Parts: sequence; C-alpha cells; structure tokens
Amino acid sequence: RPDRVGFLADVEVHVRFIVALPVLIFAELIVHSRLTPVVRRFVERRIVLPHDLNRFDRAIDSAIRLRNSVPIEVGLLIFVYAFGLWLWNSRVPIESATWYAMPGGRWNLTAAGYWYVFISIPIAQFVLLRWYLRLFIWYRFLWQVSRINLHLIPTHPDRCGGLAFLGRSSYAHGPLLFAQGAMLAGVVASRVLYRGESLTSFKLQIIAFVAFFVFAILCPLVMFTPQMARAKRKGLAEYGQLAQDYVEEFDRKWVRRDPAPSDDLLGSGDIQSLADLGNSYSVISDMRSIPFKLADITRLAIATAAPFLPLLLTVFSLEELVMRLIKILF
Repeated sequence: RPDRVGFLADVEVHVRFIVALPVLIFAELIVHSRLTPVVRRFVERRIVLPHDLNRFDRAIDSAIRLRNSVPIEVGLLIFVYAFGLWLWNSRVPIESATWYAMPGGRWNLTAAGYWYVFISIPIAQFVLLRWYLRLFIWYRFLWQVSRINLHLIPTHPDRCGGLAFLGRSSYAHGPLLFAQGAMLAGVVASRVLYRGESLTSFKLQIIAFVAFFVFAILCPLVMFTPQMARAKRKGLAEYGQLAQDYVEEFDRKWVRRDPAPSDDLLGSGDIQSLADLGNSYSVISDMRSIPFKLADITRLAIATAAPFLPLLLTVFSLEELVMRLIKILF
C-alpha cells in the first residue's frame, strides 16, 4: 500500500535498533573503564582519609552488589513484559499505517511485526531500564561518598578542592546521552518525513530534552557542594589570617623599619613568599562550589544533540548547512 510505512522506510525503528541499542550495549564497557579510575582517585588523592576507608569500601561493595543483582534484573525483565509493552503501545496513538500496526493502535502483525513487538521492543526497554538502574546506583554511590568527611584542599589548582575529576568523569556518560538523543531523533524524523511536520516545531522539545539529560548527569555532583563551600569558607578564613599575619610582619620588616631598607630587599625570599601567598588566596577565592564547569555542560549537550544534526538537512541544503557550520566553528 502506498500510504503504508514499510519496514525499510521506518526510520524510528532502524535508528533505535541499529544506532541506539548497540551504543547502549557497548557503552557499558566504556562507562566501566572510565568510572573505575574515578572511584580510585578518592583514595589515591587522599580525598578519603584512612580512617574513613571502611565506610568508603562499604559504599563500593553496596554499589557492586546492586549492579550485579540477578533478582533486580529479573524484576526489570518481568516489568518490561508485564507493563512495558502496554506502556509502549499506549504512549502515543498510531496515526499512520506501518509495517507492524494500523492507526488507532490496532495491531496487524506480520512475522517481523511479532518479533519486533514481543522480542525487539522488550530487549530495548530492558537495556534502557538497566541503564537507568545503573545511573541510580552511581547517584547513590556519590550520595554516600558526599556524606563522608572529605579532605578537600581549597588551594588545589583545579579550583574545586581536588574534585574537578568528577566533572570530567561525566564524559563517560556521553554514549548513553547520544543513544537517548538518537531515539528521540528517530521519532522526530518519522514525523518530519512521513507526516510533513517541520523540524522547527520540535525546537522547544529538543532543547528541553537536551537540558533534562545534561541536568540528570551533572545534578548529582551538586551533592558535594556543601563540603566544597565549607572548604572554601574555611580556606578563606585560615589563609586570610595567615596573610594578615604575614603582611603585618612584612610591613614591619621592610616598609616601616628604621633605617629604611636599601638593596637588601632585592633577591629577598620574603617578596616571593608574599607573591605565593597572594596567589594561594586568589585560588581559594576562585574556588567553585560545584565540581564541574561550562565546558562539561557543553560537551554533554553536544553528545545529546549530535543525533539531531542530520535532521537539519530537512531545513537546509547540504551546502548551506556546511557553510553555516564553518561560520560557527571559524
């Protein structure tokens, strides 16, 4: 039938299973390889002190038990078959005939359609729910670590008391965000290509989608804000007092002494110490209260929005799109 969306033309299905699902599966190796060193850095950098190591190890063991829990994964599988198919079928009414269903939600399944509905969709839902579970486990681990009295150095050059590696670790979730973006891009592509809708009509939804997932990855890091803010306040107070004592002694020794200093000041270590103290105080003043920065937000946003770039060809010609990208980059 000419008005029927055939299997080969179903963009949403192909994007979900050829792009998003493989990325979600292989991303597990990427995330594990990148987050394992992040966990070790708490100990290697002595952010978790020896007397808190038992508590830290318990948090790790708890996370591993949840991650490897067979009953939880069986429960997810049962949920997918008990409720997932119903939720998937009822989320949006089918308005165009496809290779597996008719408008209004009446299923007219071929052999491929049965495989899609009862095998492929549950697998995709299971993998996605499994990822959400792993994100929850990571959030829970960060929350447990944030409740430990961490040894944060306010003069650390990363301007985060030594926790900037947490912001950089968020890049590990880039493949997950890319896969999420690909799934939504597939939905949007189907509506643009087969229902004649404009890509610009989805602008707000895409922006909200990108903002939500970037927020979901970075927001848990805010749990470290109280300790970072406390370390900054304490550092400003301690180094402020140290600076006051030092400049008073420097002023007495070099400025107000009688007779006035001559060439003795040249080459004196006091000048270098004063400069170093000033630099240390500046570092503390610049210390952030969140362990991530704008660059971290930007990279995650790019990973989430990247799958939507091909859809720009429905608005611009290839030549015009290339020229616009060149202007943006250069």
